[in-house]
Amino acid sequence: MIPKSFFSKIYAKHIAKKVYKWTDNPFETQEKLFENLIFDAKNTSFGKDFKFQNIKSYNDFKKSVPISNYEVLKTYIERVRKGESNVLWSGKPLYFAKTSGTTSGSKYIPISKESMPYHVSAAKEALLLYIYHTGKADFIDGKIIFLQGSPIIDKVNDIKIGRLSGIVAHYVPKYLQKNRLPTWETNCIDDWETKVNTIVDETVVEDMRLISGIPSWVQMYFEKIIEKEGKNVSEVFPNFSLFVYGGVNYEPYRQNTENLIGKKIDSIEMFPASEGFFAYQDTNYDNKNSIKKDGMLLLLNHGIFYEFIPAAEFFNENSTRITIKDVALGVNYVMIISTNAGLWAYNVGDTIEFTSLKPFRIIVTGRIKHFISAFGEHVIAKEVEQALQESLINTQLKVNEFTVAPQVNPTNGELPYHEWFIEFENEPDNLNELVKKIDGKMQKQNSYYLDLIDGKILQTLRITKVSKNGFKDYMRSIGKLGGQNKIPRLSNDRKIVDELKTY
Repeated sequence: MIPKSFFSKIYAKHIAKKVYKWTDNPFETQEKLFENLIFDAKNTSFGKDFKFQNIKSYNDFKKSVPISNYEVLKTYIERVRKGESNVLWSGKPLYFAKTSGTTSGSKYIPISKESMPYHVSAAKEALLLYIYHTGKADFIDGKIIFLQGSPIIDKVNDIKIGRLSGIVAHYVPKYLQKNRLPTWETNCIDDWETKVNTIVDETVVEDMRLISGIPSWVQMYFEKIIEKEGKNVSEVFPNFSLFVYGGVNYEPYRQNTENLIGKKIDSIEMFPASEGFFAYQDTNYDNKNSIKKDGMLLLLNHGIFYEFIPAAEFFNENSTRITIKDVALGVNYVMIISTNAGLWAYNVGDTIEFTSLKPFRIIVTGRIKHFISAFGEHVIAKEVEQALQESLINTQLKVNEFTVAPQVNPTNGELPYHEWFIEFENEPDNLNELVKKIDGKMQKQNSYYLDLIDGKILQTLRITKVSKNGFKDYMRSIGKLGGQNKIPRLSNDRKIVDELKTY
């Protein structure tokens, strides 16, 4: 029998040709998509409310449709949940992807029959482009695992409701069904720790070659494998060759994850969300240049029209609002989307930075609500992650997890400072030396932070050590252990870290 990997290489060439056709025409691709979105939604309730019939250009759209978020669209979404058709998009959604909101409680993000295929095809493209560029396809002939949420689907008013990762589980191609783990029954286990333990039992006897998931939870899976088998992951899975991840920056986890694996392996970064599949890595799979990453290819033909607002202006009344035609390298932007599922000028909450304009590639720099600017410093996730990563180079230190918050009112009349809560895999010999390294990297990256240190407004950052598994214990205590949940890298208040102090 001819292995699947043989045919995948032929198919990969076909997909690569299609992908790089639209990347050569990015502006035309987005303009055509924009026109189709407006045309297809002009007779919906939202389209009528915002006079889509009069929108002939992007400038018309900006004038007519203000920036929205879930709270703004909630009244429309509630109408859809009650069974009304043609509200945000034609007909009814196929699904609502249920997500956990911090201010809105649970959110219900619509997925339409037009948008659903892109959630699946984007991941498929990412794997095929990896095969096309590297020639490596053997992983398809072995077992594949996706650490994801439960695929159990509820139904309300003829609309199916579930977690995005669980919804996508229903769309795994037939040719991969025999390769895919865990079993359906195991995937349906609700308790995360029970689920991971069961997954370990199922997989340690298999030829695992591709493993996918959020890095922190994959790390937990690896630790349990080592605990059970008494050897590293590459000894248990000698053909494991590809790690696919998304949701958070992998770099803070890379060193510890590779130590758990026992060798360096290729990886593919993806940028999926309930609102759409935005980007995937299409180059530099061995990640030799991991600090200055090439970025992920922004998917301009996947049913999403993109706008961008400079993050520094986002909270201004008249902030700049642009398309890909006017973006620049190295600027931190808030990403705004309009989609073929009925989200309009929607603030996803993610901030990105362009690393290339031909083709358009991005890195995720954080969340617009996750920053520290207690004194005007506006520190973002990318800065704290890079400062820590660079500070660990040429050391034996390993960090499992961390988060950062301001200490605005320290005791004894001290100057305020940024407090870093870090869970170390192995304790540093000299904590003060590490503090100086990280603080120096922060000052180098963020001129506002430097000015505050020089001006004696802030003192040097401090590190508070979190006990082993402290972050997991915290996430368990708030009912967010595993799945797609992740700890924010930084916050502008102390709600999270005050709870962490227990651990």
